[in-house]
Amino acid sequence: MGVLVGTTGQTIERRLLEETRAGHTYYPEPHRIFASLHDLAPGSVRVVILGQDPYHGPGQATGKAFEVQRGQSSPPSLRNIKALLARDMGHLPAENFNIGHWSKQGVLLLNTVLTVRDGEPESHQSFGWQSITDQIIEVVVRDVSPTVFLLWGGHAQKKESLISGPQNLVLKAPHPSPLSAYRGFFECRHFSRANQWLTTHGVPEIQWGSVE
Repeated sequence: MGVLVGTTGQTIERRLLEETRAGHTYYPEPHRIFASLHDLAPGSVRVVILGQDPYHGPGQATGKAFEVQRGQSSPPSLRNIKALLARDMGHLPAENFNIGHWSKQGVLLLNTVLTVRDGEPESHQSFGWQSITDQIIEVVVRDVSPTVFLLWGGHAQKKESLISGPQNLVLKAPHPSPLSAYRGFFECRHFSRANQWLTTHGVPEIQWGSVE
C-alpha cells in the first residue's frame, strides 16, 4: 500500500529532523513509522483498528497501533485489549500472543498520529500526520472489499466522517487506556461484532486468538 505524502510529508520530515537536532528522541524509529502498512494492499484489509499515537516509552512502539516490541511488558492499553478479547471471544491470550500478527489476516493497526516524543503523549499532534492517515483511510474506504473500522477513542472517532459506503462498517468505543476503558470499552464486543459482519458479507472472519 503506497501513500503519497507530498508537501505534507516534507513538512513532517523537517519537524522530525528538528526534534532530533533539539536533542529529543521520538518513537517509533524511522524505519518502523509505516510498519502498519507493510504487506497490506487495500483489497486485503478486512478490519482497521484506529488508535491514537504510538507508545511513548523506550523500546515499545513498533509502528503498529497497540503492538509492543518483543520482550517488553504489555502497556495498560494492550492489557485491556487482551481483557476484551477474553471477555468477548472467550480467548485467553497465550503467553506469546502478539497483536501485530493480526496484520497477517488483513487487520490494519493504524494510529491517527504516527510518531511521538519520548515520554510525551500527543506531542506530535501538530506535525500533520492526520493528513497522511486520512489518505490511508480514504484508500481503504474506496476499495469495494467489505471492511470493518474499529474506532477506539476520540481521536480515532474524528475519522468517522471519512468512512462511507455499504461495504464499510463503523464500530465505536472508548479508548482502551485505563483512563477511559471502563466507560464502555469492555462491553463493546467489537471482535465478535466485526466477525459477524464479515461473515454476513461473505468474508472469512478474523481468528482473533491466533498467535501467528
